[in-house]
Amino acid sequence: MSLETKINTDLKEAMKAKDQVRLRGIRAIKSAILLLKTDGSGKEIDEKAEIKMLQKLIKQRKDSLEIYEKQGREDLAVKEREEIEVISEYLPEQLSNEELEAKLKEIISETGASSMKDMGKIMGIANQKFAGKADGKTISGIVKNLLS
Repeated sequence: MSLETKINTDLKEAMKAKDQVRLRGIRAIKSAILLLKTDGSGKEIDEKAEIKMLQKLIKQRKDSLEIYEKQGREDLAVKEREEIEVISEYLPEQLSNEELEAKLKEIISETGASSMKDMGKIMGIANQKFAGKADGKTISGIVKNLLS
C-alpha cells in the first residue's frame, strides 16, 4: 500500500473519529504529497522520496517547536509536538542511538576512516544506508564523537 493510499484511508478514519490532532498531521502529509506530485519534474514518487518528504516535514516542525519554546509559546509548541508524533508514525522504525552507534562503527572500520577529514565520506554512506531510520543531525553527532 502506497503512502498516499494509506494517508487517504487514515484521513477518512480521523474525520469519522473527529480526531483534530491526527487530522492536522495527516492533512500536512497529504498536502506535501500533492506538492511533490505537481512539482513539474514528472518523476514517480518512490519510497525514498516519501521518506525524504516525511523527514522534511518533521524537521520543519522541530525547527518551529524550538522557536516556540524559546518564545514561551507553549500553546503553539504543543501543536507542533502533536504533529511530529502523527507524522512520525508514517516513517520506518527509527534506530536507537546504541544501534546507530554500533552500525556507524562498522562503517568507520570498513572505510578505514580515522579523522574528521573522513567525516564527509562516512556521512554520505550513513545517510544512504539509514535513510528514514535515523535523523541526519543524530548521525552527524555520533560520527563526530566516534572520529574525534
